[in-house]
Amino acid sequence: FRLVLSEFLLDEIATALAGPKLQPLIGWTPERIARFVLELRAFCDVVEPAELNFEYPRDPDDVPVLATLIGGGADWIVTGDGDLLALREQYPIESPAEFLRRL
Repeated sequence: FRLVLSEFLLDEIATALAGPKLQPLIGWTPERIARFVLELRAFCDVVEPAELNFEYPRDPDDVPVLATLIGGGADWIVTGDGDLLALREQYPIESPAEFLRRL
């Protein structure tokens, strides 16, 4: 497997890890989060998102995720995000459970 991310997604990961939902669970310091993102960057393929000329009103922040899928030539987006999962008829998007069953 090849993990494909963009700078946008790396920033989103750092923000989520420092945010109110995950921070109480993981308790990582800002330095630990920065180190994790740096290690993740070294492990994955960081790609330039494709140019997409459409808006997604359910969650505009999901457009860069789709652009990363296309720009990176990825086979799937694996996510628990309901707004992205709503697009599974148009794009190859699976929940983590569906992806694990595929393995």
